[in-house]
Amino acid sequence: MAELLKGQRALVTGGGSGIGRATCKLMAAEGAQVAVVDLSEDAARAVAEEISAMGYCCDVTDYPALQSCVSQAAEAMGGLSILFNNAGSSAICRVHDWPQHEWDRIVKLNLSAVFYGIKAAAPLMLKGKGGAIVNTSSISGVRPAAGEAPYAAAKAGVAALTCVAALEYGPSIRVNSVSPGMVRTAMTEPMFETFPGIEADLATRAALKRIGEPEDIAAAVVFLCSDMARFITGQNLVVDGGLTLHGSAVDGALDRLEILLQDTIQAPPAAPR
Repeated sequence: MAELLKGQRALVTGGGSGIGRATCKLMAAEGAQVAVVDLSEDAARAVAEEISAMGYCCDVTDYPALQSCVSQAAEAMGGLSILFNNAGSSAICRVHDWPQHEWDRIVKLNLSAVFYGIKAAAPLMLKGKGGAIVNTSSISGVRPAAGEAPYAAAKAGVAALTCVAALEYGPSIRVNSVSPGMVRTAMTEPMFETFPGIEADLATRAALKRIGEPEDIAAAVVFLCSDMARFITGQNLVVDGGLTLHGSAVDGALDRLEILLQDTIQAPPAAPR
């Protein structure tokens, strides 16, 4: 079977772990040259070594740094035809309790950095033969839960930005987004550890009876970047195993966290040993 991305030159942000790492590996397996970009230099280099690619350390919220990184990678690969804007992070808190600096950080990382990536990469892609851009949105932008205000708002913004970019850059560049459901990554593991049983609960609620793995999202991204998706642009593909058929993925998480914190504060000090 032919390689889906043979001859393509791809750049992946947040490529050092989770969905980014899985996507870098699958893109390379499908014939693409890959530039792995991550805030952690060690993580970027580790993934790059796994797939004989190039690793770059970059803070995607710093536009000049990202622009330089994208330009360097494109020059090293002989061009750029695929961009996967994937870097992101979140936390949980009530709207009025969010510190302003934390709101700004989360929105900048999850939304502004996507804009920065497109701004840096699109001109280079237009100089070539076009290509494909995929942005990581989230089911939180489609079915938000309490406690997710900046993250949900940013991810909804990513879906809207994707549509605008698809209109502006077609027919040369196709632009789509993916909205992962609950996926086992470094970002979600703390929740599974804090609330025993929540993973089984989420799996029960999902139509496919499991939570996602990074490879599930990687497969969707590679499809959207490939010629198999040649007539698809401006779309937000939900990849959640049917979880949001029953509502938000993290419904009740804020209440659970607040109860846990309250119990911790009220618990009597441990007796000396």
